[in-house]
Amino acid sequence: MNQAIDKHQGLLKKALTGNAIFSFLSGAAILIANHWLVKFLGLPDKVGLKLLAVGLMVYASVLWLSARRTKIRIADAWIAVIMDAFWVAGSYVLILAVPFSIAGKWTIALVAELVLAFAIVQWLGIRRIRKSEQHA
Repeated sequence: MNQAIDKHQGLLKKALTGNAIFSFLSGAAILIANHWLVKFLGLPDKVGLKLLAVGLMVYASVLWLSARRTKIRIADAWIAVIMDAFWVAGSYVLILAVPFSIAGKWTIALVAELVLAFAIVQWLGIRRIRKSEQHA
C-alpha cells in the first residue's frame, strides 16, 4: 500500500475495523443469547432480536470490506458515520419509548455511547484524509 495513503487513512481504517468487529461480535452475541437478552432487557418473551443480530452482522461485513480497501471511499465512511449517528439517536428514542428494565436501559445507553465514539473517530479519520488532500 502507498505509504502516504496508509498514513492518512490509518485512523479511519482502524475505526472502521473496530466498528466492524464490535458490530459482528454484538450480532453473534445477540444470536447466541437471544432468549436471555430479551429477558435481561425486560422485553416480552415473544420479542425476538434475531433480525437485529443479522443486520448487525451484515453491517459489520460492509464495514470490514470498506476498511480493507486500499483506498477507502469517503462516501462509504460517511455512510458509516451517519448510520452510527442514527443508531445512537434511535437508541435514546427506544430508551424513552420502550419499557426496558433498568439494566436494559443502561446497556442500550452504554452501547449507544460506544457507537457514538466509533462515529466520532470515523469522522476524525475522514477529516484527516480531507486535510491531507487539501495540502497535497
